[in-house]
Amino acid sequence: MGALKKLLEQEGFLGFTLEATATEHLAIEARLNQVPGRFIVDTGASNTCVAMDRATAFGLVGEPSEIKAAGAGATDMDTQVSAGNCLELPPWKQENLQVVLIDLSHVNQALLQHETLPVDGIIGADVLREAEALIDYGTYRLFLKSGAKR
Repeated sequence: MGALKKLLEQEGFLGFTLEATATEHLAIEARLNQVPGRFIVDTGASNTCVAMDRATAFGLVGEPSEIKAAGAGATDMDTQVSAGNCLELPPWKQENLQVVLIDLSHVNQALLQHETLPVDGIIGADVLREAEALIDYGTYRLFLKSGAKR
């Protein structure tokens, strides 16, 4: 066991394996509202997002939002928000999570061009900050503090 992993586990962190994709994104399998999905872990995304075309699959009820999203080459995208959701990387979970619904077709098109599996969403800085997340890029491990709340 690596020294960092051992230290973090002693401090109450849970470790999860990340997949480095061909596009250099870090992907992880997670459950949103008990439905399995594939997500990019993105420290530069301010909010956790789900593809609009996957909203029904995850049981998300979107409300119109005045916020326009930008990222990954797309700008001024319409968004919706969905409150009261639960994100899990068992045994870790965050309840009462608000997610932003956006069009991720441009992201998935880029992933597919590099023969990488598409994603259902993005785990953003809102979740990572709340969980006091640490990423070990050397071992592709994500560490989340169990029961972390700020």
